[in-house]
Amino acid sequence: MTDRIDKLQRKLGYQFRDQDLLHTALTHRSVSKLNNERLEFLGDAILGLIIAEELFARHRKMPEGDLSRMRANLVKGETLAEIAREFQLGEYLHLGIGELKAGGFNRDSILADSFEAVLGAMYLDSNYQTCKERVIDWYQARLDDPTLHIKRKDPKSILQEYLQAKQLPLPDYEIVEVHGEPHDQTFVVECRVKGIAHRTKDSDTTRRGAEQKAATAFLAWLEQENE
Repeated sequence: MTDRIDKLQRKLGYQFRDQDLLHTALTHRSVSKLNNERLEFLGDAILGLIIAEELFARHRKMPEGDLSRMRANLVKGETLAEIAREFQLGEYLHLGIGELKAGGFNRDSILADSFEAVLGAMYLDSNYQTCKERVIDWYQARLDDPTLHIKRKDPKSILQEYLQAKQLPLPDYEIVEVHGEPHDQTFVVECRVKGIAHRTKDSDTTRRGAEQKAATAFLAWLEQENE
């Protein structure tokens, strides 16, 4: 086990002084009450600040709206899961039997949450500057991407801007169904716009993911209606 954890720390580029912090960061709530949720909360805040600072420094003339979209693209769950896979983080997670059988070690939401938890643990084990250096290193290729500022907006933003341009009400998103155990839930979200009879539904393992999919479906319907 020690050799495996050492391998992970080499991938991260950081050696923990308190190995218990790293162990907790890798422990899912399906295993123990002493899990990584609090560390995830901390890591989420730290990551957002680091990325915001870096974008602010790199793009001195860029307006706030563009900076916000760039940050959202860099800290969204999909991106965090991609980086977690670069470290093979799923191989080191402590999951309950149900999550293991369900393939939780490769689920985007679990990988993203665990990535944030590791960062939170690193902050407690060291300091903000150390975390910033590591994050910038992990994100280097993405931060250097010349197309980052023109990455496609997320479906919810596109739908909102389309409706505003048409002077229509903004969309509402409502969870209409929740399936599964507390540690393995699927959310069904409905997207609707006041004054438009058509509604769309879709599902995902996170509420945000389900909302984005429902927005995508609504956009597809609008495009079809306008053909």
